[in-house]
Amino acid sequence: MNNKEIYKKTLGFSIRKLGWDVLAIIIFVIFSTLGFIILDKTTNMGLLGLGIGAIVGGIFISFLLRYVSYTCKAGQIAMMTEAVSKGKLPDDVIGAGKKVVKERFTTVAAYFAATGIIKGIFRQIGNAITAVGKAIGGDSGNAVGGTISSVINTIVDYLCDCCLGWVFYRSDEKASRATLEGAAIFFKHGKTLAKNLGRIFGIGLLSFVVVGGIFFGLAWLVMQAFPDLFSSLSAEIIEKGNNIDANVPEWVSNVSTLTLICAGIFGVVMWGIIHSAFIRPFVLVGVLRNFIESGKQDKPTEESFDELDSKSQKFKELHEKLEASD
Repeated sequence: MNNKEIYKKTLGFSIRKLGWDVLAIIIFVIFSTLGFIILDKTTNMGLLGLGIGAIVGGIFISFLLRYVSYTCKAGQIAMMTEAVSKGKLPDDVIGAGKKVVKERFTTVAAYFAATGIIKGIFRQIGNAITAVGKAIGGDSGNAVGGTISSVINTIVDYLCDCCLGWVFYRSDEKASRATLEGAAIFFKHGKTLAKNLGRIFGIGLLSFVVVGGIFFGLAWLVMQAFPDLFSSLSAEIIEKGNNIDANVPEWVSNVSTLTLICAGIFGVVMWGIIHSAFIRPFVLVGVLRNFIESGKQDKPTEESFDELDSKSQKFKELHEKLEASD
């Protein structure tokens, strides 16, 4: 199966994830709006109500999306891995994906424990690389370090997914050992995987401009129909800022600018959702294929683990824990 075929076959996970993400936004907006309206009408403290509603809504959807991430994202990666490694997929891709994830991790807690370790290892090593730029010193050093950090974080997100794919591929091994192998693969075959970087950033930037721009424009047109809402929000922010002697940006008092900023935030949020659900998986198939093939051709050994022990404390801790259990 080629990358396009794999993407199409696993698209059902993306559609389900998009549905849950949209539902999460609706829930968040409802909670935030209700909080603002209730406290604005009863105590004239709408901004406080907006914050409380946002917090309550955020907590609610975090629990909701936790399970979605477990079933949709992990299931999609599991099926991509199977397609890449075996060249075929079962008829019921969604059902098979859910089954594989549950068999590999048993519970939601086990899944997040494994992914937490994976992210911890890669981010710790990434931070070490970022420190090289900051070591230059001064503003230029911080700028270099910040740029490296942004690039590293983007790469890390893909590497975490690839490492998770390797954990599914190595179903005959403990998830902990497969995790160590996944981290080692990147450092043994970094040059091979690096050829995907242009695609990662090029498609990401294009999707940001196109998708983010479309939703920004739509949000701005809709928000123009509710000038009183933004006038009230502006007045509330200014009043609260004056009460605590805080510097409130001038653009807050300009309802048009405030509306523009809110529309921009909405555009970025929607871009994140669309990109995560549809565009990122398209890029991930190619990256994952290179990752799996590199690992199959040259599986990491204990010597590989020993080399990485000095680069990541989290890696070393997991390595020592694995050795103690053997």
